[in-house]
Amino acid sequence: MPLSKKLAAEFVGTFWLVFGGCGSAVLAAGFPEVGIGLLGVSLAFGLTVLTMAYAIGHISGCHLNPAVSVGLLVGGRFPASELGPYVAAQVAGAILGSAVLYVIASGAAGFSLDGGFAANGFAEHSPGGYSLLAALVAEFELTFMFLFIILGATDPRAPAGFAPIAIGLGLTLIHLIGIPVTNLSVNPARSTGPAVFVGGWALSQLWLFWIAPIAGAATAGAFYKWLGSEE
Repeated sequence: MPLSKKLAAEFVGTFWLVFGGCGSAVLAAGFPEVGIGLLGVSLAFGLTVLTMAYAIGHISGCHLNPAVSVGLLVGGRFPASELGPYVAAQVAGAILGSAVLYVIASGAAGFSLDGGFAANGFAEHSPGGYSLLAALVAEFELTFMFLFIILGATDPRAPAGFAPIAIGLGLTLIHLIGIPVTNLSVNPARSTGPAVFVGGWALSQLWLFWIAPIAGAATAGAFYKWLGSEE
């Protein structure tokens, strides 16, 4: 598959993840009387990955996430030569997803970026008021488990055809745990998109949502490479 087509798939897929997941949080989570709440937002993020895994998994592998690309690289499943272009495509898709969401959300009277725009944060910008340390540990550990699920579900020895379901449900579970802590990232591109529009505090705290997920993913890649070896 030409790299250009892989990058186009990653761009569209990450656009869908951010627009669908963050869009559910911004547009539907608190809608009067019928808001979908934390459970609905968690499911929305899982569904974006599930649907894209079936739509583009055979084209690009459906990473949609710089941390996933790094974890797969460390795990021996992804070439280093494609890492930079993949990350660029993912971040660009995330920013466009946030831009389209902003155009829609700002069409409602009373809309304000002060509501957070689904940006990730810690301390006073954590939904539950969790500290920097708590956010760091949560993002590291939950990204580790997400990559562990991905690597196990896509192992050639795993049952064929079910990987998207396991990965989508895994991301749903991770959001159920992590939304109160940081609004849940486990994805530097997903964090970057909303932060570009919120600016200020969101950009100043963005470093954590690059460092912790990438570190967690790389650790999972190394661990599964050892665990899955038959030696």
